[in-house]
Order: sequence, then C-alpha cells, then structure tokens
Amino acid sequence: MLEQLNRMRMIAERHANGARHETIIPRVALHIGGMRTKPTPNVYEPALCLVLQGAKQAMIGDRLLRYDPASYFIATIELPASGWVVEATPAKPYIAVSMRLNRECLTSLISDMPSASEGQTRGFAISAVTPDLLDAWSRLLSLLDTPQDVPVLAPMHEREVLYRLLKGPQGGALRQIARVDSRLSQVRQAIAWIRSHFNEMLRVEQLAEQVGMSPASFHRHFKSATAMSPLQYQKMLRLQEARRLLIASADAARAAYAVGYESPSQFSREYARMFGAPPARDAERLRGRPIVMEAVDITAAIDAS
Repeated sequence: MLEQLNRMRMIAERHANGARHETIIPRVALHIGGMRTKPTPNVYEPALCLVLQGAKQAMIGDRLLRYDPASYFIATIELPASGWVVEATPAKPYIAVSMRLNRECLTSLISDMPSASEGQTRGFAISAVTPDLLDAWSRLLSLLDTPQDVPVLAPMHEREVLYRLLKGPQGGALRQIARVDSRLSQVRQAIAWIRSHFNEMLRVEQLAEQVGMSPASFHRHFKSATAMSPLQYQKMLRLQEARRLLIASADAARAAYAVGYESPSQFSREYARMFGAPPARDAERLRGRPIVMEAVDITAAIDAS
C-alpha cells in the first residue's frame, strides 16, 4: 500500500492549488499544508477523507479522533467539530484527498447489493484503509492526469470507492443515510431543522415528534450519531456563527442576540470555553485573517444529484 500512497501523493502535489483545491473530478478535493495547525471549529459535512501524508485530529462532541495514511475518516451527517493538522512540515506537508458523499449513487449501489445489517446509529468513524479501497481511490485520483477521461470514468471509479466503503465496517451507516426511514436519516432531518433554526429556542420534545421518534429514543440516537445532545449541537452552531459575526466587526452583545442568546454574560462564558478567549479578544486576534472553512473534512451536504 505504501507504493500506492506515494503515487497518489505525487498526483496530489502536481494538481493541488492552494491549501484546499476542488478538482475537476466531481465532489473530490485536495488538501495540502506545510505546518501543524491549531484547532479550527467548523461544520463537517458528509464526506470521506483519506490522508496520504501526515496526520490530523478532530474533536467531535466528547470524542477525539486521529487519522493518518493507515486510516480514513468518514462523516455521514453534518457535525460541528474542531479539526487540526498534527503532523506536517514544509519538507513533508500534510496531504489529503476528500470526497463528498453522493447519496443517489449510494442508493443505487445498495439496491444492487445483498441486504445487510445497518448497525448502530453512528454519524462518523475512523476505519483502517484496505488495499481494495486504496486501489479504487488510486484509480479515481489518477484521472487528474487524464482530464479527458473524467466525464466517462469518474462516475465508475466513484461508484467503486463507495462500493468498497459499503463492504467495509462503515457500510451499515452508509446504508442508513441512503434510506429515508432509517434512524440516521431521522437524525439528519433533525439536524437540518436545527441548522436552519439555530437561533431559535429548541424544544427537543417537539423536534423528536417532528422526526417521528419518542423523546427518549431521539435523544439516544442523536447522541449516538453526533457524540453530543441536540442542545449541545445547537450551542456549537450558535458559537461558530457568533465568531463569524464578530470577525465581521459586530460587537459581542449584538452577536450574542443574533445567534439566540438572551444573556450576554452566558454567551461570553460559553464562547471563551469553546474558543479559549473572550469574544472581543478572540475577534481582535482573528480580524484581518478570516477563518477558512476546512472542507476536508467537509465541503457540502450529501450530493443528491
């Protein structure tokens, strides 16, 4: 596998353009960085990430994950998280390739495969890279050297990558997101509502009823999928949006009210706990160098087209 990783790394280095680069292959992006980074809060969208060189860590809820060339990271739902590169130097940069998950392709594949257990309601995981998965990834990434082949061959190779994922330990979670009546799909419906109404009061019982679950079942499955409660999920979205507002020159009180806080003091406490500094001080430090969304991890919701 080392030879394949080296070949893919060289392809990525030839075609990368900046820290993050959307390639000509639909849903595929390259990520390169020559230094370690600090934790950056973000919303991870459903995607697969394969590290070719270096290593990265992510904190999702109360869970710390690390992924490197021996493993891959997959998110099957939208997740507030913090990610940071932990192994990178100018001479040996962090290099990764990511692919947003195509729900339509997953649904088509599942219809052609034997039925299987869906497993737990889990929205993210780290799993070991296998030779079969790496072979499929290598064929997909190699299309960057032959762009004329992308329209015809990219869908085939993308399908093969997803097929290998479905055959692996995360196949159960992928099957769930392809079914509209699964527990994970119900959690995704709730997440979509929270993201659209993050600055409103969250009534968990009403949201549970809206997605067709009892409050107890909803809380259990939501926590299993995201490693946080619905209220914690909403709080992370609020604080991330408040940070963007602050960087755009809004004052702390205005940002607090805009994202749904009624108490500026509570907002300041929770903001400092998440970002390591009070709102005004953090904004002053960051203003002038806007936060870049780390799309490896994540770039857009599951593509249904």
